[in-house]
Amino acid sequence: MKKIAIFASGAGSNADKIIEYFRYSSFVNVALIVTNNPDAGVLDISAINNLPTLILEKEKFFHGDCYVDELKTAGIDLIVLAGFLWKIPVTLIKAFPEKIINIHPALLPKYGGKGFYGLHVHEAVLANKEEETGITIHFVDEKFDNGKIIFSAICPILENDTPDSLAKRVLKLEHAQYPLIIEKLLNGKQIL
Repeated sequence: MKKIAIFASGAGSNADKIIEYFRYSSFVNVALIVTNNPDAGVLDISAINNLPTLILEKEKFFHGDCYVDELKTAGIDLIVLAGFLWKIPVTLIKAFPEKIINIHPALLPKYGGKGFYGLHVHEAVLANKEEETGITIHFVDEKFDNGKIIFSAICPILENDTPDSLAKRVLKLEHAQYPLIIEKLLNGKQIL
């Protein structure tokens, strides 16, 4: 059984879809929900699903052991970032090499980096009059939205799109694709 930890800072809609997808899996187990926000909606999702949680303390995460011992003790095989807004420290990246993935609500590398999250991404895409956007799933490295790309999917931009309407369509794409890519990664299957 492969164990994943989901890191989320907010409502947790991607975490919810991942939990739902693997609920009856004999191969993948969502073993831990991790957040940096004690008021995050993802904690409600965790409680409903009776999943253990870990609330990160900033000093320990950035200047301590980054909770490596707790993650190793839990037997985590893959860390899945799902709307997690803190940069991952090098210590954690080295402890889980190519075992930390992120989903980004735009096509990388063009709309990535510090400050490109949430509606900021969609506002930038629309301001530049792009014809398409999408999602990118990538390994996490020392820089924001920089690691090796695992998968991307395209979402057309419609004439009357607003940042909110675009965000909703991109989120549907995230919900549909992220669990599938996690499963393929853990199965060692070819992604593309």
